[in-house]
Amino acid sequence: MSRELTIVGAGLAGALMARLLAQRGWKIDLYERRGDPRGGPAIGGRSINLALSERGWHALRMAKVDKAVAEQAIAMRGRAVHSLHGEVDLQPYGMNDSQVIHSVHRANLNRLLVSAAADAGVQLHFDHALRGVDWERSQLVMDTPDGPDLVSFRSVIGADGAGSPLRAAMVSAFGLDEQISWEEHGYKELSIRPLTDASGGDPQFRLDPHALHIWPRGKFMLIALPNADRSFTVTLFLPNEGDKSFAKLDSRGAVRAFFAEEFPSAVPLLEDLDQEFADNAVGPLATLRLQPWHHEGRALLIGDAAHAVVPFHGQGMNCAFEDCAELADLLCDECELAPAFAEFYKRRKANADAIADMAVENYYEMRDHVARADYQWGKKIESALARRFPDRFLSRYAQVSFTNLPYAEAKARGAIQAEIIGTLASADSLEQIDWHAAGRMVEERLQALPEHARLGAPKEVR
Repeated sequence: MSRELTIVGAGLAGALMARLLAQRGWKIDLYERRGDPRGGPAIGGRSINLALSERGWHALRMAKVDKAVAEQAIAMRGRAVHSLHGEVDLQPYGMNDSQVIHSVHRANLNRLLVSAAADAGVQLHFDHALRGVDWERSQLVMDTPDGPDLVSFRSVIGADGAGSPLRAAMVSAFGLDEQISWEEHGYKELSIRPLTDASGGDPQFRLDPHALHIWPRGKFMLIALPNADRSFTVTLFLPNEGDKSFAKLDSRGAVRAFFAEEFPSAVPLLEDLDQEFADNAVGPLATLRLQPWHHEGRALLIGDAAHAVVPFHGQGMNCAFEDCAELADLLCDECELAPAFAEFYKRRKANADAIADMAVENYYEMRDHVARADYQWGKKIESALARRFPDRFLSRYAQVSFTNLPYAEAKARGAIQAEIIGTLASADSLEQIDWHAAGRMVEERLQALPEHARLGAPKEVR
C-alpha cells in the first residue's frame, strides 16, 4: 500500500495529525487556506486560549511535543466562582494539586504544531483554500493567490474545522447525514489587560492565574482564562434574543448598564470593554452530528469537521487530539485505508456523541448550578465517595479531564453516580450518611475502574 495522504486544514488537529503520521513514515501534504501561522498574527475571531487536559496531553506525548507545549501552558486547579456581590469561591477540579487542566494559547500552539509537522517532513502548502472536489478525477480544487489550482490526491483527511469545505463536498457527493443543532446563545470575547506599574516592573495578573474564573448568572455567564502574557481572555455567553440578550446590548450605555448590574466585580478589570464589545462579533454556538465521517478509503473527517461541540467542557481540542492519536495507531504499515477509516469511525462516533451531550450539560452547570447550595452539597458527597471508594468512584468531570476513559463510558458512569449522589443527598451532613450502605450501592452499580483511572485518595479508615 502506498503510504501517502493529503490533509486539508493546518489548524491544531491537522498539524498534529500530519506530525503523527509523518513520524510513522507517511508522505503527507498539508494544505491550509490561511497564510503560514509561524510568521503571522494570531488567528482573528477565535478564542486565543484553550483548555488542555489529559486526552490532549496523551496525543502530544505521542508526537513528542508535550515538553515544548508545557513551557507555554498555565495550570488551572479549579473554578473560581464570582458571586454577584463579589465573593469568590474556588471549587477544585480534582482531588489533589496534580489534577489540573491547562490554559494554552491557540495561536502559539498552532505555530508549534505546524513547525513540528515541518520538522517531521510534512510538505506544507499555505494560502490554498479548498473550493470543491472532483471525486471522479481525485482532485481538490484550490483557490490560491495565483489563481485556481488542481491538487491530485489518493486519499484526503479533512481537518478543516466546523465549517469544513471537505465535509460539504462529501455531503453533496455521498449523501452523508449532517445535523447541526444551533444554540440560542452566542458568545463575545473581551479581555483583561495585565497589571503594570510606572516603575517598569514585570506585568502581573489581575486575578488568580491558576483558576478558570466564572461569573455565573443563571441563564448566562462570563468566564476568564489566563494567558502567558499575564492577560486574561474573557468570554460572555448570553442568549441572542430576549430580555437579557445580545439583541438588547445595542448601545454603549446598554452594555455598561448590563455589566454594572450583572458583573460589577469584573467591570474595573475590563478596561477596553466599550471598544472590544463594539469591535468583536457575536460568535455562534452549535453541535454537529454527522454519519458517517468517511467514504470508503478516499476521504475521512476528523476533529470539528466531523463532530464540532460547544466549548463548555473544554474538550473540543482534546477530543480532536484524541482522534489524531487513535487514527495514527490504526494506520499501521500493513493496513488498508478503507477498513482503517471504518474502524476509526466505529471507535470514535459514540464517544463524540457523548462529549457533545456532556458539553451542553456542562453549560447549565457552569452558568447556574455552580452557585447553588444543592450543587455544592452534591459535590461534597461526590468528593467523599471518590475518597472512600477510589477503585470504583470518580467524578464525571475527572473521568473526562484526567483520564483516557472513553467519553461514552464516562457519560454512562456519570449518570449512575448522579443517581447514587441523589440518594445520599437527603442527609444533612456527611456524618449522617450511611457509608456502608453507600459502599454497597457503589459496589453493585459501578464496575471497577481500570488502574490508570483510579485517581482518588487512599481509602479512609471507617
